[in-house]
Parts: sequence; structure tokens; C-alpha cells
Amino acid sequence: MTHAFARRGIVAAVAVVALALTGCASDSAGGKEGGDASAPEELTPVNFGYIADFNGASLLAVAEDQGLWEEHGIEVTTSVFTNGPLQIQALGTGDLDFGYIGPGAMWLPASGEAKIVSINTLGSADRVIAQAGIESIEDLKGKKVAVPEGTSGDMILNLALESAGMSINDVEKVAMDPSTVVAAFASKQVDAAGIWYPLINTIEEQVPDLNILAENDDFAETVSFPTAFVSAPTFVDENEETVSKVIAALRDANDFRAENMDETVKLTAAMLKLEEASVEADSKNVKIMTSAELDELTEDGSVAGWLEGMNSYFVGAGKLPEPVDPATYYTGDLYVGAGK
Repeated sequence: MTHAFARRGIVAAVAVVALALTGCASDSAGGKEGGDASAPEELTPVNFGYIADFNGASLLAVAEDQGLWEEHGIEVTTSVFTNGPLQIQALGTGDLDFGYIGPGAMWLPASGEAKIVSINTLGSADRVIAQAGIESIEDLKGKKVAVPEGTSGDMILNLALESAGMSINDVEKVAMDPSTVVAAFASKQVDAAGIWYPLINTIEEQVPDLNILAENDDFAETVSFPTAFVSAPTFVDENEETVSKVIAALRDANDFRAENMDETVKLTAAMLKLEEASVEADSKNVKIMTSAELDELTEDGSVAGWLEGMNSYFVGAGKLPEPVDPATYYTGDLYVGAGK
């Protein structure tokens, strides 16, 4: 991805910190030069944030390798982040144009701080893990539990506690960034954590006898866990043509991923400088849908249903004062329109 222009201040600062924390990110997937022969000569510059895992990076890796950004008239510069809320902040300050969030950050678009321009996947990578000897959610009462605030790790912890008739007040919640959760759990400074794969793989290397107390699939009948690409509301309103171009590129990358999973794993591993086996394992924790399927799911109200389920959870968790109509923050019309 091109670096013809310098990153703006906050993105550069956050990206440097995030790179140091994750140790597994790259600004380039090492892809093809020039894109399609019919690509427009004038490219629209876009700053795009991502998280250094399969969910957060795979479409960016594919779009770069396949020349899809250039084909759709976009020049992309990427910056790695450790979570979705940080990207929402950068969208708000204008230092990012687009970003990626997991289900735990979906309350931020619902709060009006971003708009969802494209659904990415349905995730199932989140877990509540505990040290050996802690066998159930009920055993967490009074225990120290680490969690990255406002993320899907936070969400899975709250869902698990609720299912056991407990609340966050029944544990000693310790807010940490994701990499600190890994270190704290591995060094047994905390009793449990709400966290996700592939970070759990790293923890398991040091704590092989950890227990998994809860996972996304435990709540599949009541809530789905969508991941998505987002932009600032003002950017969407003022740059609809650019947004449509980006969505079109993401749609093409999504369909490539759906049809070429092995190649997508390789491209993502190269972008993130990770072992292919690790990225492949991470890819097993997602449900991938084609763009045509996402069109249908958008038009028949399924996506709105997922987001309404998120809203209900976030109201109960105190993140939202009341449910919000997904039509106010999911640009489904733009997503479907970009495929026509």
C-alpha cells in the first residue's frame, strides 16, 4: 500500500504504540503493483485502520495483493491498532477515514460515533479463560478478571456473568489493553480474562492448563457477534462516492476470501508477519459470507436483527441508554448499491 503521503499526527503516534504492543503488524501486504490495467489514474487517498488478526486484516491483505484498491480508484495507507474503540477515536478526530471493529465495540456506532459501511464476518473467537483450579463462571466471584475495556472480551465476560446470575460487580474487573492481558494472565497476576484468539494461543503456550469458561457459541441462540468496517458519520455524509468505492473494493476482497481461503490465509500471514498455521487457526473462528449473501441478509433484515441483538446487550450493560434503530448507523443501502 502506498505511503506517498505522511500519516497524520495521532494515527502515527497510535500506530507506533500499537506496533510495539502487537509485534505482528505490517503496513503492507507486499502485493501487486499497479492493479487492473483499467484502474483510474487519479486515486483517492484513504487512511484505513485495522487490527492485526485474521478478522481485522484479511480483506486489506487481499485488496492489496489483488490490486483492488487501485481498481476502484483508491490509494490506501494502513495503520495498525490494538482494538476498535481506538479506531473510533481516530475516526472522530479525522485521523482515520475507515477502520475495523469487533462486536464489543458495536455500541459506538449505535451511539452515533461511527457508521457501519460493511459487515465483515460473524465472529466466534472470544473466550472467558481462567487459571487452573477455577472451573466455572461462579468460581470467579471476588476474583481478579482482566479485560480490554469496550471490546468483545468485555462483552463475552458480561454475557457469561449474566448467564450465571452474576454481574460485573461480583468480580474485580481490571481494564487492560490486549497485550497487557496476555502478560498479566501468563504471569498469573490475574485469575481470569475476557480475551480472544489468536491472543489466547499466545497465552496457552505459557499457561497450557488454563480453563475456558465461556465462548461465543454459548450464546448463539440469543446474540450474534458481527464484525464490521466503519467510518465517521461526517465522512460518510460528505464523501459518499469515496465510501462507495471503498465498499466496492471490500466486496471484491470479501468474495475472493470466500472462494480462496488458503490463499487469503497466506496473504494475511505475510501482511502480519505471522506463521500461516497461526492465521489459519484464527480463521476457523469466523463465519464468512459472500457479498451476495450479505446483500440478502441486509435486505431481509437479518443484519438489522444482529445489530438489534447487540443493542439489547449494550442497553443491559449500561453502554446505551436505549435501543437504537440500526438504519441510523448501518449504511446497508450503500453496501448493496456498491455491488450493482
